[in-house]
Amino acid sequence: MAEAIASWFVTTLQGSIAREFIVFIVSLLPILELRGGIIAGFALQMNWLPTFIIAFIGNLLPIPFILLFIRYIFQVLKKTPLRAFVAWCERKADDRSEQIRKYQYWGIFLFVAVPLPGTGAWMGALISALLNMDPKKTFPVIALGVLTAGIIVSILSFGLLGSLGIGQ
Repeated sequence: MAEAIASWFVTTLQGSIAREFIVFIVSLLPILELRGGIIAGFALQMNWLPTFIIAFIGNLLPIPFILLFIRYIFQVLKKTPLRAFVAWCERKADDRSEQIRKYQYWGIFLFVAVPLPGTGAWMGALISALLNMDPKKTFPVIALGVLTAGIIVSILSFGLLGSLGIGQ
């Protein structure tokens, strides 16, 4: 799904705005995050290092705000028509939090670092905030997880797919 959404961004916006901006915007978004940004950079035939750096920064930018303010934001949103959405987000986070509850910060790292659907910095930050984990300890762990996921996705897209001539 992330690949399809990233492809839509690439085909829709290519030529109208800079490739780097497309990678940055895709990386900011939940679900797509760094993985989608790297895939978009690959599809836009960018070099891997600028793609990686832009996607890394884009993915990490919203994380401190999630860690620090999401509980308050959810508290406010529960009093609005968006309360069902908040409940859905909390259920999703709770469903995925067992690994994190068990292993604490190692669990956050693994959750963010393994690039599978439904994992990533946004959900890792949401889960850790809802579990009242220390944001000062959590942010560097999430950053390391994003770095690890970025390396994995870069190798898979720029390395493996690039060597096969796919997308180039």
